Amino acid sequence: MLDELLAAGAATGAAAVVYVMAAARVVRQYERGVVFRLGRLRKDVRGPGFTMIIPGVDRLRKVNMQIVTMPVPAQDGITRDNVTVRVDAVIYFKVADAADAVVRVEDYRFAVSQMAQTSLRSIIGKSDLDDLLSNREKLNQGLELMLDSPAVGWGVSIDRVEIKDVSLPETMKRSMARQAEADRERRARVINADAELQASKKLAEAAGVMSEQPAALQLRLLQTVVAVAAEKNSTLVLPFPVELLRFLERAAQPQGQAQPQAQAPAQAESPPQVQAEPEPRLPRVDEPPGLTAEQPPAVTG
Repeated sequence: MLDELLAAGAATGAAAVVYVMAAARVVRQYERGVVFRLGRLRKDVRGPGFTMIIPGVDRLRKVNMQIVTMPVPAQDGITRDNVTVRVDAVIYFKVADAADAVVRVEDYRFAVSQMAQTSLRSIIGKSDLDDLLSNREKLNQGLELMLDSPAVGWGVSIDRVEIKDVSLPETMKRSMARQAEADRERRARVINADAELQASKKLAEAAGVMSEQPAALQLRLLQTVVAVAAEKNSTLVLPFPVELLRFLERAAQPQGQAQPQAQAPAQAESPPQVQAEPEPRLPRVDEPPGLTAEQPPAVTG
């Protein structure tokens, strides 16, 4: 009798151990457990730690609550200004409600991925090329709003969306490079012209000052000579200043002697007199026919 009791107790203990092993579950810190009892959702979502279910009756499904990083495949599209581009992005999301993520959508990861691809193509079609290249923050916010609206019903919260890369055709890249080069050249010319204008104003002011003080021109010439002489591989040809010659000429004259005045210009020669030619004369009747008006008849003595 005692042996039967011991055997029954051992069998009961073994069955209890098997039951506990079949019913025991461990939920990690970053997970939540959704329990289905006979196919119906239990309202109590199991938190992290040790938990028990009814074997054969309950089914526990664990849902990861961590932030998921999902790359969005590159999408080909045409921008609003008719430029063909290829854009890829990355999306960060997490499960906000474990029960809705399991019940309301079959596979929330696949659903979020497909929604991200369609939203990215829509953003490409609504944006210009300049917005895709320089105004990505605004596009990221618009893409996040487009994804967050349907994801709320799935128990998913969109953390952020980032556009990674925008691929352009080679012809467009060359056109943009030429445009950037032309813009840089235009700015360089404008800066150079502005510098020339400022320099001309300063030179005009300097010319006004030097016109009042002629010695300043000589000092400026000497400064230029010093600057050029610093180069050892150049030959310097120094012109002799005319002002120095005039100074030496004035110094050579004795004091009190006036400078000779310039001689009066010679009188202009009278123009040559032009003798008037004799007027033609008609021959008389008594004159011989051989004489003309230009040859007067000879006078005999």
